[in-house]
Amino acid sequence: MTESANARSDTSPVHPVDEILPLHKMGTLALQHVLVMYAGAIAVPLIIGGALKLPKGDIAFLISADLFCCGLVTILQCVGIGKVGIRLPMMMGVTFTAIAPIITAGSNPDLGLRAVFGAVIVAGLFTLLVAGQVGKMVRWFPPVVTGTVVLVIGISLMRVGINWAAGGSPTLPSPSGPIPNPNYGVPLHLAISGVVLLSILFIIATCKGFLCNIAVLLGIATGFVIALALGQVSFAGLDTASWVQVITPFHFGLPTFDLMTSVTLCVVMVVIMVEGVGQFLALSEVVGRPLQKDDVARGLRADGVGAIVGGVFNTFTYTSYAQNIGLVQVTGVRSRWVCAAAGVLLMVLGCLPKLAVLAASIPQYALGGAALVMFGMVAATGIRILGHVDFVGNKKNPYIVAVSLALGMIPLVADRFFAQLPELLARFCQNGILLGTLTAVLLNLLFNTRESANPSTSIARGVA
Repeated sequence: MTESANARSDTSPVHPVDEILPLHKMGTLALQHVLVMYAGAIAVPLIIGGALKLPKGDIAFLISADLFCCGLVTILQCVGIGKVGIRLPMMMGVTFTAIAPIITAGSNPDLGLRAVFGAVIVAGLFTLLVAGQVGKMVRWFPPVVTGTVVLVIGISLMRVGINWAAGGSPTLPSPSGPIPNPNYGVPLHLAISGVVLLSILFIIATCKGFLCNIAVLLGIATGFVIALALGQVSFAGLDTASWVQVITPFHFGLPTFDLMTSVTLCVVMVVIMVEGVGQFLALSEVVGRPLQKDDVARGLRADGVGAIVGGVFNTFTYTSYAQNIGLVQVTGVRSRWVCAAAGVLLMVLGCLPKLAVLAASIPQYALGGAALVMFGMVAATGIRILGHVDFVGNKKNPYIVAVSLALGMIPLVADRFFAQLPELLARFCQNGILLGTLTAVLLNLLFNTRESANPSTSIARGVA
């Protein structure tokens, strides 16, 4: 009896991050991840394609290429190859941060999309070169900084979830400027979002095991069925979409290289990397696997490889998606292989336009009810981390949280607060996550220099 107990204690159990689930469970959980990030993934090529007035066929190809690359980069990030990939359950998607400079370059007749793709490749190479140095920033993220950053990320995402629940963006573009969206806040949209939210909470409260793990997926499915029964689901484009489409490199021609566009996207990648460090720390807290110094660098290198892949396959820069961190927290399923399987599904969707159209037909307000839960869980993770911070013995820590949170919320509540600053500075300040992160890091260095100076202590305390 004792020998067998000792034998069991000597056997190292597989960490939940490395656990390989049964195929049927993994497939369902992977589909849940895909549905959660799908709307965000296709939004960027839709916005850019529309702004550049591309033909419908070119926009469709951009969307397919984006989905294919989302899957490829997600697999790289989760599975890892050598010194690339953080090997955590992280979904990767095209970033919104680079939209403005991409549209500026793409709309210039002397540059166009070929210069955009060239700049994306340059930005990816730049990220690979500096990822190791940025990885050393982990020592600047003790719990007071990590908790604040995760809280800012969660609250910042709330606006996205709330807008989804109301039916999309509150304004629509027009030749004369933004106009109110007539479908925003329609009572039916709010009601279906509410049903999705209540369905998820009911399943979590009453079910156990696998059903509880897929509560978000079941909630979204409930909203979709209701919307379908009420005639609110559009399958436009399904008939004309082809069954199979091969994603070919350099579809729009060989890339060209413009210095200013390349430098601008390199600056954007710095922003993405700073945000990425915060999200890596948040995910490590959720899954219970503390980060080592090299882990952050490997994760950032995946961002760089993602940009290179994007430039080659006719899409854009990639980053980790925070909404899927919330999903990991909600489901409690921490296996990176689930996200790798989701990457495979995304690649399949990219090559099967009809399936992509079907997935895109899920109304945003059906996703919105689920987003409120997931984004709220990201914020709750930040609060949980801050629960380990000494606010009594160290009277300076409350100021770090208070000021960082306040500055991080400025773009959320007053989108024209920085409008009259120089363009580059305004673009920096309008990113609430970056502004809140930088503030927390600087105030921590100012107030708690001694703790932040010890790398090993900071890493252990920052993500434990």
